[in-house]
Amino acid sequence: MPITDWPDTERPREKLLLQGAGALSNAELLAIALRIGVKGETAVDLARRCLKSFGGLRKFMEADYKTFCSVRGLGKVKYIQLQASFELVRRHLHETLIYHDVVNSPSETRLYLTARMRSFQHEVFACLFLDSRNRILCFEEMSHGSLTSAHVYPREVVKRALFHNAAAIILAHNHPSGVAEPSVADIELTQQLKQALELIQVQVLDHFVIGNGQTVSFAERGLL
Repeated sequence: MPITDWPDTERPREKLLLQGAGALSNAELLAIALRIGVKGETAVDLARRCLKSFGGLRKFMEADYKTFCSVRGLGKVKYIQLQASFELVRRHLHETLIYHDVVNSPSETRLYLTARMRSFQHEVFACLFLDSRNRILCFEEMSHGSLTSAHVYPREVVKRALFHNAAAIILAHNHPSGVAEPSVADIELTQQLKQALELIQVQVLDHFVIGNGQTVSFAERGLL
């Protein structure tokens, strides 16, 4: 039965208007983004099949172009639509932080860094450079490494902090393994960076380690 023949309370778009986006399942939200199904399947049916095939929403959204298009009913247009939607979310989070004190917005900071870095297949080390009011000046990826490590040089971080005239900094890196637990090397590097940045009066506010479904804060762990 086509979606147009469903009761208004069950059609994803009408349901969203009546009850809000939070009332929709992942499949219903995805169906709206996909817009149309394929022969013999509604958009909701297609969404459910995709979620089952990929093993969940995250893996579906982070699939590369070739893998995405290998599924029946998906193609270039749908890939572009979804990637554009995902990028809008990241930019929304970034703009939210630009106008707020990130120290007073820890949940938004965590969400933003997770959205920016969780999907990387190799380890990436990045910095959020902040002004004297703890607002974002710039987000920069400082180093790209292997599956297990990214080499970071304190002098390069110091140079960029001076370039941006930063007053504070938040460090972040991902663990492609999915395990967010900080390593001994992570802790040692954080201390090295903290000492180097103290020489130019730049405060390290936190260091986030981003894994699969978990983000660990050094500040919350008392590791700074």
